[in-house]
Amino acid sequence: MRDTVEIRWHGRGGQGAKTAALLLADVAFQTGRHVQGFPEYGPERMGAPITAYNRISRGDIRIHSNIYQPDYVAVVDETLLRSVKVTDGLKQGGAVIINTPKSPEEVRPLLNGYTGAVYTVDARAISERTLGRNFPNTPMLAAVTAVTGVMDKESFFREIRASFTHKFARKPEVIEGNMRALEEAYAAVEQAIRKQDTPLRKTA
Repeated sequence: MRDTVEIRWHGRGGQGAKTAALLLADVAFQTGRHVQGFPEYGPERMGAPITAYNRISRGDIRIHSNIYQPDYVAVVDETLLRSVKVTDGLKQGGAVIINTPKSPEEVRPLLNGYTGAVYTVDARAISERTLGRNFPNTPMLAAVTAVTGVMDKESFFREIRASFTHKFARKPEVIEGNMRALEEAYAAVEQAIRKQDTPLRKTA
């Protein structure tokens, strides 16, 4: 598994965590990476906790299990911090990225003793401002890409725009709204990374 980045997503049904994982895999694939993006299927109902996964690598990926010791964890719904042990198995050298208006210091007591890097981004506010609705998965996708460094910024925005252009060909206003959400979230996390000055990225 050398040179492979493993990411675990936690969210609730209807918030798009699975979609974000699949889109990250698709975009990384377009940059020449070997990828996996898949959900863990359980009770499929709106609001129920769900888990999704990414493996992104420069070489072949020969493992196909769930991810139990991720390099990074993305939490799309902060209410899960009180009911799900989102940091189980999370490597201390990685990071957890949480959708919340709170600071990392405010949420750290809910992380079951995890002492690694914590990044927060108000994905709800960003999506409501740029898209007019609460679609937290779009800002979270940018935040995860910024923290993990699985691809460079230029490649990410180029390939994600190409994907949106294909998906929303008849709704160009949706494309621009999503791009603004991505750009705002990426910039916010870049600033947080500079402040922490922590060399945590494990580039695939």
